[in-house]
Amino acid sequence: MGDAEPKRHRNSSRRWELASTEVPRERAILVGIQRKDDAWSLESSLAELERLAHTAGADVVAKTSQRLTSPHPATFVGSGKAQEIAELARSLEADLVIFDDELTPSQQSNLEKTVDRSVKVIDRTALILDIFALHATSKEGRLQVRLAQNQYLYPRLRGMWAHLASNRMGGGVGSRFGEGESQLEVDRRMVRNRITSIKKELAQLGNVRRQQREGRYASGIFKIALAGYTNAGKSSLLNRICGSQVYSDDVLFATLDSTTRRLRLPEGREVTLTDTVGFIQKLPTTLVEAFKSTLDEVSGADLVLHVVDVSSEDYLQQIDAVNDVIDQIDANIIPKILVFNKADLLDGDMLHAMKRRYPQVYFISSVTGYGIPELIGAISVAAASSDVLMSLVLPFEEGALASDAHKKCHVLHQEYTEHGIKMTVRVPQQLVGTYAPFEATDA
Repeated sequence: MGDAEPKRHRNSSRRWELASTEVPRERAILVGIQRKDDAWSLESSLAELERLAHTAGADVVAKTSQRLTSPHPATFVGSGKAQEIAELARSLEADLVIFDDELTPSQQSNLEKTVDRSVKVIDRTALILDIFALHATSKEGRLQVRLAQNQYLYPRLRGMWAHLASNRMGGGVGSRFGEGESQLEVDRRMVRNRITSIKKELAQLGNVRRQQREGRYASGIFKIALAGYTNAGKSSLLNRICGSQVYSDDVLFATLDSTTRRLRLPEGREVTLTDTVGFIQKLPTTLVEAFKSTLDEVSGADLVLHVVDVSSEDYLQQIDAVNDVIDQIDANIIPKILVFNKADLLDGDMLHAMKRRYPQVYFISSVTGYGIPELIGAISVAAASSDVLMSLVLPFEEGALASDAHKKCHVLHQEYTEHGIKMTVRVPQQLVGTYAPFEATDA
């Protein structure tokens, strides 16, 4: 009788304990191959893959690699190495194995047969898609990710979408459609329809975005796009320059949705800055295609600020990776300013040496503000590079045009006369036609 009460008390206290809702992190094994012609070292590539895995919610418990001239057509790595990976996964109780390159459908299928069924086998592309799915917030961003996911899954279908057919049809009577078709054919048709539907929605949103861009172009406002490798600090730079509160974090792909902010330059002119999705090496083609409407912010800009994390050991390879994507979207003819961010992470000697090596580059820190005034000065010069110098006399009733001139042009001189507002202005090409009727004559 004496023992019963304490036992009831213990049960009572335990009854009020809250169950943990935290999702346990998965245990991952990373696999890469080393080839002679790779621009990135195997160590750097796997280190980046580890950061990607961590961003997606996994902890890396082991890394393994193999030196190969080219991937094995059946299992990506050799058959012996595949068995070794299977044993390693069992011994370390791994939840997933991540390959550092895109696997073909047959390679993934063969590896899944070799590794224990409870262990997921994915590749770099699937991992990036998973991260994009986590971080996409806007409707357009979510649709772009869904499109890329479906395009990736389509050639890998092996009945994995069968539950969709039964859910949609409800099972039983009326569900035995497609007589004579294999389940794979049904699944593929469903995914094709899904891809078509998403593309239509994206096209509608793309039209809205295009109208917004055309409106900015017609307004004569100079447009700047921030492009760069993921985690180079583009969002932090946007916040520093524009005084905005765009989300930024020290993780890969912290932001996916493009964000546009206005900046008033020292001479009074307003320009727009647009933060775009970060790039990465081995960026899947499906993602480049899916994010075309967002990347149009780069190809439709008047100036591109190519932001680079100068503290990274792989900054040169990162520059090349970004330039590759810029080439893919035909934006390589747009004027660019190369910006080396995170200069505060270099010691004095290293910073001095880098400045001598890259005299045309702007070294900044979006954290401390170092170099920001010089960068803004360079933006001002670029914005004025195609301006037309005009002498105007605006009638007093055209006060709105005078106000616009202060926002969209560079006003060098202004005075009030008996005939109206006399101005000397550097006018953007798009607005020359607007102000031409008021151009002063020598007479």
